[in-house]
Amino acid sequence: MFTRTVTSRAALSCALLLTALGVFAGPKAKELAPRFNAKTLDGEKFSNDSIRGKVVLLEFWTTWCGYCVAEAGYVDKVNQEYKDKGLIVLAVDVGESKGKVKKYLERNPRTSRIVLTDDTNLAAMYEAVEYPIYVVIDRDGNIAGEQRGAAGEEALRDLLANAGIGTKSDSDPQ
Repeated sequence: MFTRTVTSRAALSCALLLTALGVFAGPKAKELAPRFNAKTLDGEKFSNDSIRGKVVLLEFWTTWCGYCVAEAGYVDKVNQEYKDKGLIVLAVDVGESKGKVKKYLERNPRTSRIVLTDDTNLAAMYEAVEYPIYVVIDRDGNIAGEQRGAAGEEALRDLLANAGIGTKSDSDPQ
């Protein structure tokens, strides 16, 4: 009797464990991107409604972040490469004045659209307190991927591929 009880409990425990693993291992439901508004330095306005049907790469950065400076070229490169394929890049400078950012951009021009913290609610929504942070929103308005910290061009392209822009093999072998 004791052996049968132990065997039954072990079988039940295994079944529950496998069920739990199956629940957590399944595909995650896509998370809808939070409602936002953003205005670029050039006065363009963006919101969830205006980006529908496009893939959006949000880059949270600062002028003093060495990793951000190093990766800006990758961000601008994919911006140029995929802008005609439905990609919108919004480079959100976090916590710096308009004058400081403009002065920085005079020395370090960017092709991506620049947004200041004062002109959007995005930095708060994505808890941008470390830099760079990348968030990709797919054509349906869902978060397709997020990366906190620098990881290079290939990682950036992988994020975009999750949203249907390019493929994971698009990066240059340099």
